[in-house]
Amino acid sequence: MTQRQFVSIAPALALIALTSCGGRGKDNRMDHDSTTIAQFTMSSQDIKDGQPIAAVYTCDGADQSPQLSWPEPPPPTKSFALVVDDPDAPHGTFRHWGVFNIPDTQTSIDRGSGNGGSNKNFTQAVNDFGKPGYGGPCPPKGHGPHRYRFKLYALDMERLPLGPDAKVEEVEQMAQLHTIAKAEITATYERK
Repeated sequence: MTQRQFVSIAPALALIALTSCGGRGKDNRMDHDSTTIAQFTMSSQDIKDGQPIAAVYTCDGADQSPQLSWPEPPPPTKSFALVVDDPDAPHGTFRHWGVFNIPDTQTSIDRGSGNGGSNKNFTQAVNDFGKPGYGGPCPPKGHGPHRYRFKLYALDMERLPLGPDAKVEEVEQMAQLHTIAKAEITATYERK
């Protein structure tokens, strides 16, 4: 190839190289961190974004799961998944609650729904405490305030192909592959 021929196709080669660099993960699936995901809102009667969590929803209280609600999600949502985690845990992200296969017609989770076993409307994953259901905030004493992210994923499939013994981390990994939109509340808790 002559220099003149190379110069004439160089812009096309550069464009191909640039477009093949982004958006794919190591397994050649779309990396949702590099794409734009629609946002929707989630609210709670029990927790507020940026505010401390009341002790009743933590290991220092009744360890009760809080109420959560959301409006109708963007189409074509077919189900939801919820993940609650603590990115400030001393040994990396600690996962407190995972809920999946929430029907697309459901627009809330009642207070206490994460406690006490099965729920006919959704499946609860095994948290990092080693138990299914909700395990409230319980950071080490004197470790400072921790953030607790309540992340609701609107999904493009009716059911995640996971069993009842799935771990919260698995739920989030699978949900991220099928996310249409996401809502989040980040609250805090500190044990002194």
